[in-house]
Amino acid sequence: MRRDSRLSGVLHVLLHMAEDDTPKTSEALARAMCTNPVVVRRIMAGLREQGLVHSEKGHGGGWRIACDLKKVTLRDIYEALGEPDILAMGNRTDMPGCLVEQAVNAALGKAFDEAEELLVRRFGEVTLAMLSADFNTRFKGQRDKFKLEKAHDD
Repeated sequence: MRRDSRLSGVLHVLLHMAEDDTPKTSEALARAMCTNPVVVRRIMAGLREQGLVHSEKGHGGGWRIACDLKKVTLRDIYEALGEPDILAMGNRTDMPGCLVEQAVNAALGKAFDEAEELLVRRFGEVTLAMLSADFNTRFKGQRDKFKLEKAHDD
């Protein structure tokens, strides 16, 4: 089963956009998300409707981040994407005639619902600013490691 990676891809490009205030074309974002620019425009249009990004037309135009990273959560992005299915697993049939399968569906359905609720709640606890801070910490560590290795080589 194919996994929906839109949330991960959108978070990736939003963080890049937050680090560099220049407009990003749909083509550039598509390369970063490994998808088609048409798909990017569709996704970004949904984010624009939520006030998370805005677009500029014409030469030098493109998409820019338009939100406060401290206020926007992963849940906000997830909802702007139309709340894609989180779990790849599901019941074999929705309306089984078999009593055994009904029991299985009841148990799995409850577990799936609880897992999804927990994950969406966790999405609401993580802001884009938190992801950006994590990136910057990793970047600083990588830069410092490179400086140490270069100093050792000299």
